[in-house]
Amino acid sequence: MNYQFEFNWLAQYYPEIVKGIGITLQLISIGAVLGIALGIACAWARALGPAWLKPVVATYVELIRNTPFLIQLFFIFFGLPSLGVQLGELQAANIAMVVNLGAYSCEIIRAGIQSTQKGQFEAGASLAMTPFETFRHVVLVPSLQRIWPALSSQVVIVMLGSSVVSQIAAEDLTFAANFIQSRTFRAFEAYMVSTLIYLVLAVLLRQILAVIGGFIFPRRAVR
Repeated sequence: MNYQFEFNWLAQYYPEIVKGIGITLQLISIGAVLGIALGIACAWARALGPAWLKPVVATYVELIRNTPFLIQLFFIFFGLPSLGVQLGELQAANIAMVVNLGAYSCEIIRAGIQSTQKGQFEAGASLAMTPFETFRHVVLVPSLQRIWPALSSQVVIVMLGSSVVSQIAAEDLTFAANFIQSRTFRAFEAYMVSTLIYLVLAVLLRQILAVIGGFIFPRRAVR
């Protein structure tokens, strides 16, 4: 059997592909910024926070890291309405990605914080800094520099994992591929194109994060 490749549909469904790419980029942009911010807050709580807060954050981190992202997404989109919380597809997808990345980035950032030498904390105290000021000015930036490659990889993983949001009808790139193959019956070509686009997005995102890391941490010595 000779399979004939056809890509004539690309011109017709170009708007759907562009829209899907745009929504995927929107999801990862919001997810990365808020997810890393949540991860920093949780890492501080687990490493340096009050005793009562540590088990709360630890429970959240273990719950998210040991359950599938798709189940988390379904819980937010299908489960929360039972409690009266109505969310749109993109709202649920954004929340799920922030919550998921927050838990994983928490552990990555906490590893960087815990590798900080004790003398750095003592230096902050000797300058009459509050614990929060010491964390912000002395501990956080060197810690982020140490773990930035691992954190960047996690952001890319979450971007690729965002493909499951099509299961709740969020119109991302995978949704576009599913839509196209359902209309053209060219599943191989539709998913091959979407795979190549995801590959390009992943490479570009990794490069962008590397540039951001170089801008935030310009030749700063790691301690």
